[in-house]
Amino acid sequence: MNQIKFGTSGWRGILAEDFTLENVRIVTQAIADFLRTEHATDRGLVVGHDSRFFGERFARETARILAGSGVPVFICKRDTPTPVIAYEIMRRGTAGAINFTASHNPYEYNGIKFSTAWGGPALPEVTAEIERLANAMLGEICYRDMPLDQAVRSGLVEEIDPMPAYLDDLRSKIDLDAIGKSGISVIFNPMYGAGRDYVDSLLVESGLLVQTINATRDPYFGGLPPDPSPAHLNDLMTRVRGDDQVVLGLATDGDADRYGIIDADGTFIEPNYILALLYDYLLRRKGEQGDAARSVATSHFLDAVAAHHGYRVRETPVGFKYIGEFIRDNQIVIGGEESAGLSLRGHVPDKDGVLACLLVAEMVAVEGKTLSQLLTDLYRRVGEFHTSRKNLRLSMELAGKIVEKLASPPDRLAGKPVRQLVTTDGIKMILEDGSWALFRKSGTEPVVRVYTEASSRAELESLTAAAVAFVEA
Repeated sequence: MNQIKFGTSGWRGILAEDFTLENVRIVTQAIADFLRTEHATDRGLVVGHDSRFFGERFARETARILAGSGVPVFICKRDTPTPVIAYEIMRRGTAGAINFTASHNPYEYNGIKFSTAWGGPALPEVTAEIERLANAMLGEICYRDMPLDQAVRSGLVEEIDPMPAYLDDLRSKIDLDAIGKSGISVIFNPMYGAGRDYVDSLLVESGLLVQTINATRDPYFGGLPPDPSPAHLNDLMTRVRGDDQVVLGLATDGDADRYGIIDADGTFIEPNYILALLYDYLLRRKGEQGDAARSVATSHFLDAVAAHHGYRVRETPVGFKYIGEFIRDNQIVIGGEESAGLSLRGHVPDKDGVLACLLVAEMVAVEGKTLSQLLTDLYRRVGEFHTSRKNLRLSMELAGKIVEKLASPPDRLAGKPVRQLVTTDGIKMILEDGSWALFRKSGTEPVVRVYTEASSRAELESLTAAAVAFVEA
């Protein structure tokens, strides 16, 4: 029997293979037992799911197990975005949430994301303890449960609709009047996921005419992973490119914690660039003051914006939970990752693709420029940054040697001296001209992720080739 292992964003597995009702019951019991040791069972948990197969059934089974341990449950009435669940934790003051989602992974996956009372994903020391408790129960029927109808009658399980309160909170953070007055035309793509009726409803409320595509619930996600990357947004890019009136395409992933942004000409704008543009916009136009945070794999474009305005950037390991701690403690204006995770000071300490899409719409509306025009202006002020990410699948031979190889990095890369080594998460080589390469080995498969950044496309190609050659040599 496969061991249960929590990764960067929870425990994920293939439906009916390792992600089964029995294992879900065991992990739920482990979470209930963990809460008991923390003396937090009486505060209850929010339970939700995205639009994947069996989401409702998993949520109901979880409610039964929690009720059997005396843990109150607030169960979401429909598929719900991850950031909405995070907001509900904070609004209700619960001990956390169990959310059934595999985010942007293909349809055959599902997962459990456990968030704690501060609203962000559980930190490694918490998930390690839940893993230990769950794996000790594998193969045994040792969970406690209560029939759902009895749990509802006893008041232990309550169905809730967290959408209105969350949308009301966004109304205080997004300038809907400015969006509406701009008259811009937008296409929104929730990718058949839980983000339906969130971004589009507020844009319509602002007064815009909004086109929405892929807005029905489809557990197959139209046959593509619900990942808002260029490879999976061709329909949105084509629609934007083919309509002269549209200035912006917006997308959210399966659980709406990630975003995808399309410029007026149909070009996909990398999250690295969106993060820098929004930070500059918040400081320059909205009167925000303060630092930013990013993961070690995210562009230093953000650093250049911070320096330009007299602030600094906090660098974290990969995983939004580390950025979320800075948001929780009110230490940064904005935090984000190259993988399209973003949140703001005063908001949930978890990724929020709904917020990101609306804030980009506000920025384009207020500035009266396309994203490429805004990017050109920012390049003029702080310099250019070009990034790449490659996933290199290793042969058996290379997989056995890669740890040793990364432990002895070269002192030159692409003909340039390595000025600094950063070991926050993987091995990051910063070169004398400020360009850099990061190597991170996957913990679950024979893959090395190679991230590179340089000040021009030609320099980026050269650096990326050298970084790949270092891994594959």
